[in-house]
Amino acid sequence: MKSLNNEVVNKLIKKNLTISVVESCTGGLLSSFITSVNGSSKVFTLGLITYSNRSKISILKIPKKIIKVHGAVSQEVCYFMVKNLNKISKTNISLSITGIAGPSGALKNKPVGLVYIGVKKGKKININKFLFKNKGRNYIQKATVEKSLQLILRSLK
Repeated sequence: MKSLNNEVVNKLIKKNLTISVVESCTGGLLSSFITSVNGSSKVFTLGLITYSNRSKISILKIPKKIIKVHGAVSQEVCYFMVKNLNKISKTNISLSITGIAGPSGALKNKPVGLVYIGVKKGKKININKFLFKNKGRNYIQKATVEKSLQLILRSLK
């Protein structure tokens, strides 16, 4: 995974693009991986951790009703997270993560390991749904970060 973050930062620098991320279940791990790369300050603009519903509502301006109807871990919330982050950051690429890293927090229709990753580049927003194996909180967080870095690279092609 270490080489993935280097590749992401170097590609962003080469293409003269900026990136911002908003994280929930990864608690800043993606931001940490990106900013651990020398030169990342040229491309990394903003990293937010909106862990609580209250922060999603107050900082990202996600309508309460969306969270109430769909839940914080949903395609809809992931969409609003990335869309509204981009309004705040005005970066070329924005990425949002919401999910259930466990060990608790699962629902019948939302198991531990369910993660949504949203990527906005230009006017296009893609929401990706993943179900990582429940091999513990740490595993799910790291798998989510790795998948996020891969999605960023894919958006740069």
